[in-house]
Amino acid sequence: MSRSRAWAELLRLPALFTVPGDALSGAVAAGARPNARTLLAIGSSLCLYEAGMALNDWADRAEDAVERPHRPLPSGRIRPSSAFTAACALTAAGVALAARAGRPALAVAAPLAATVWAYDLALKHTPAGPFAMAAARGLDHLLGAAATTGRPREALPSAALLGTHTLAVTTVSRRETQGGTSLPPLAALAATAVLTRLVPRGARGTTGETCAGAGVGTAAETAIATGIGTGRRTPAHVGADLTPAGALRTTLAAAYAATAGRPYTHAALNPSPPLTQRAVGGGIRATIPLQAALAARAGSGLTALAIAALAPIGRKYAKKVSIT
Repeated sequence: MSRSRAWAELLRLPALFTVPGDALSGAVAAGARPNARTLLAIGSSLCLYEAGMALNDWADRAEDAVERPHRPLPSGRIRPSSAFTAACALTAAGVALAARAGRPALAVAAPLAATVWAYDLALKHTPAGPFAMAAARGLDHLLGAAATTGRPREALPSAALLGTHTLAVTTVSRRETQGGTSLPPLAALAATAVLTRLVPRGARGTTGETCAGAGVGTAAETAIATGIGTGRRTPAHVGADLTPAGALRTTLAAAYAATAGRPYTHAALNPSPPLTQRAVGGGIRATIPLQAALAARAGSGLTALAIAALAPIGRKYAKKVSIT
């Protein structure tokens, strides 16, 4: 294998396409059009995300030597010192790009970088791990708002929704090499169902709402209610808005539900390592239609479509390099 492929595996290249939508959806959630500062936020996000990927494998190199010896570090294709150096350099670049976007962006990027390092080095295998990862994704969303408008607070409701999805994916990922329990994918399935209900309502109808108050019932009941795992492409009663904007929100929410819900369902029925890993991959890929749905929810259809266009590109590269 070439050295470039080894780095593509280390940095999880297909997952990189889930990153720009954070800043783009954050910008429109704050009531602005993406601009040059949004591009700086995207660059910062990409660097910090890839820093986390490199640092993750560096921190897990002993564990991967047992469970995943084919990974770039335990297989010897990349030296641990090179991965750690890359993590440091990418972190510095990410913070520098945020600083160029302005003080509000730097004020978000600094705790985002700290969260990434804290997760990989200390929190990953603790109960706080999934919450740290959710916080990182939410902060990445706020970074786009802070860089574009200087007002990240306006994007807090959508950041909470995006963070909830990340919390669910990360909880499932903690069992991806062992499998053995249906509870995490069932919980993720329930969270997906709740988000599928909330996102199409539009910013006015969902501002200030949280998943905690959404009345989650059992995973099976929620899945049936939204059509997840039943083969229906569009939930029958997700959003009654028949305008083009409402139809776009509903379509993107349905794409999110299908992308995440089906592999979660399979993993819940058979929590083997392969199906659990597929569930994690599906959850990561579902981030893109969720970001697009959040942009549509904020009233920016063009931004939503631009984010959604990243999904097929990510799928193309996922056939060559594993996303997990």
